[in-house]
Amino acid sequence: MRTIEHFIGGRSVAGASGRFSEVFDPNTGQVQARVPLASAAELDAAVDNAAAAQKGWGATNPQRRARVMFEFKRLLEAHMDELAHLLSSEHGKVVADSRGDIQRGLEVIEFACGIPHLLKGEYTQGAGPGIDVFSARQALGVVAGVTPFNFPAMIPMWMFGPAIACGNAFILKPSERDPSVPMRLAELMLEAGLPAGVLNVVHGDKDVVEAILKHPMIKAISFVGSSDIAQSVFAMGAAHGKRVQAMGGAKNHGVVLPDADMDQTVADLMGAAYGSAGERCMALPVVVPVGEDTAERLRAKLLPAIAGLRVGVSTDADAHYGPVVSAAHKARIEGYIQTGVDEGAELVVDGRGFRLQGHEEGFFLAPTLFDHVTPTMRTYQEEIFGPVLQIVRAATFEEALALPSRHQYGNGVTIFTRDGDAAREFADRVEVGMVGINVPIPVPVAYHSFGGWKRSGFGDLNQYGLDGVRFFTRTKTVTQRWPRGGGVTDQSFVIPTMA
Repeated sequence: MRTIEHFIGGRSVAGASGRFSEVFDPNTGQVQARVPLASAAELDAAVDNAAAAQKGWGATNPQRRARVMFEFKRLLEAHMDELAHLLSSEHGKVVADSRGDIQRGLEVIEFACGIPHLLKGEYTQGAGPGIDVFSARQALGVVAGVTPFNFPAMIPMWMFGPAIACGNAFILKPSERDPSVPMRLAELMLEAGLPAGVLNVVHGDKDVVEAILKHPMIKAISFVGSSDIAQSVFAMGAAHGKRVQAMGGAKNHGVVLPDADMDQTVADLMGAAYGSAGERCMALPVVVPVGEDTAERLRAKLLPAIAGLRVGVSTDADAHYGPVVSAAHKARIEGYIQTGVDEGAELVVDGRGFRLQGHEEGFFLAPTLFDHVTPTMRTYQEEIFGPVLQIVRAATFEEALALPSRHQYGNGVTIFTRDGDAAREFADRVEVGMVGINVPIPVPVAYHSFGGWKRSGFGDLNQYGLDGVRFFTRTKTVTQRWPRGGGVTDQSFVIPTMA
C-alpha cells in the first residue's frame, strides 16, 4: 500500500509518530494509501526548517519572489491533467470539477505574481517641518494554514500563495482525507525555484492543529473548516498571541423572485446545489421561492432537472457529480435526510439507497429534494454538506430577505430576478458576506477577497486578494527627520504634533 509522507525542508520525510490515517478511493470504497499523523517533534522540525529558510526568502526582493510564482503558475498549467486526476481519485469530485478547483487556486497565484506592486507602501513628504513619513509592509515570519478536504488544491493556494509571495515561510496542514495534491503542489513550488524549507507540508489530525496553534514561532494561522472548529481555532490562536483568520460553515440561500427566468434559475440550481455532491461551503442548498405560484412553478421544473442528473465515478466525463468523500460522511448526510423526514418536511426526491453498478461499495448518493422546509427545522439550521436541496417557501420579499439575514451562517446568498431595484435593495440589506445577483455561486475573483459573516467567518480579514496581503504582513511606519546641524533644537515635553 502506498504511504504518503510529510514534506519538510524541501524533501519527503517519512512519518515517525507511528500513527497513520487511511486514504480512501471514494469511487470504490477501498483504502488506497495511508498518511502519517505528525507528532509535535515533527512539527517542530518543519517550523525550524521554515524559520531558517524564511530569513533569506524574506530578504529576497519582491520581483524575484514574483518570478517564482510565475514559474509555479506555468508548472500548474503544465501539470493540470495530472493534478486533476490525482485530486479526483482521493476526493471523489469529477475530473472537470477538479480542474476548476485547481484553476481557482491558480488565479490566486496569478494575483500573487503582482506582489511587487501589492507590497508598495505609502509616503508623505513634508508631513511636518523637515519630517517625512513612510510605511512598509513586512512579512510576519513563519505562518501556517489548515485546510479542509473539499478543495485540496484551491484553498491551500489561497493561503500559501499570498503568504509566500509576501516573504513568509509556510506550514501547510492539509486534510488527511485527500493529502496527495497538497504534496504535489509543494514539490512543484520547489521545482519553480522556491528555496527548500519555505513551504512545508505536515499531515495530522486535531493534535497537530493544536500544536500549530500553540507553537511560539508560528505568527499567524489561516483556517477553513466547520464553524464550531473555526471558532475554537480562532479562540485558541488568539489566546496564544496569533493572528487568526478562521472560515467556517455555511447555509447559502437562493431567493427566487416571481419575475426570475425560471429555466435559467433551475439550471443554475442544479450545479450550485448538486455539483461536487454538495461538498462546497459555497454550495446553494436552500432555495427560497417568493409566493406560492413561484414555488409551484419552481418545483415543477426542478423535478425533471433532478431526474436528468447523472451520478458517476470521478473519471466519467458525462457524470454531473461523483461520490462523497467517505463512508462516514455519506452516513452523516443520510442521517440528515432521515431527520428532515422526522421533522415533517416533504421528501420529494430521496437520494438514499443509490448504488452505482460496478461500484456498489463507493460512497455515492443520488440527489435529494425537500419541500415545505421551515426555519425551525434542524436540517435547515445546520449545514448538511451533501447533495440535498431544500425548498423554504416565503410569502413576501421581506420574509425571503429575513431568512438568510437571521441564519447563524452568513457565507453566501443569491437572488434570482430581472428587477434591478429589488436586486439592489436585497444586496444592500441582506446580512451575508458574499452576494450573487443571478450568480448562483458568488465566489469573488482572486483580486477581491473571500469571506462570510456571522458564524461563517472569525477574524477581521478575509482570504486572498488585498486582505490576504494584509493578513500575512504587518505595517511598519517610519517618521524621519534629518537635522542640518548647527545646534540642538528646542526641547519639548509635550506630545509632538505637525501643527
